[in-house]
Amino acid sequence: MAVRKIPQRKCAGCEQMKEKKQLIRVVHTPEDEFLLDLTGKKSGRGTYICKSRECFEAARKKRGLERSLKCAVPPEVYDRLLEQLESEEE
Repeated sequence: MAVRKIPQRKCAGCEQMKEKKQLIRVVHTPEDEFLLDLTGKKSGRGTYICKSRECFEAARKKRGLERSLKCAVPPEVYDRLLEQLESEEE
């Protein structure tokens, strides 16, 4: 039986390769919206971040989301991402 490959993505905070299901995807859609994509299927340019506060802070400090999405990310996106991380920690 063949072994299935597990999709790997790079975190915008810690810059480590991890399983896609362990990460949260942030998408910049063609309609110029920023969404948190928990399914990983929405269209648009996406970047991934670990589900930890440390990676969130590192991504914010190093501007990892901006670099990956190739555009400025509004502060509301960081607020929504922080809320999502806090809800998953509980």
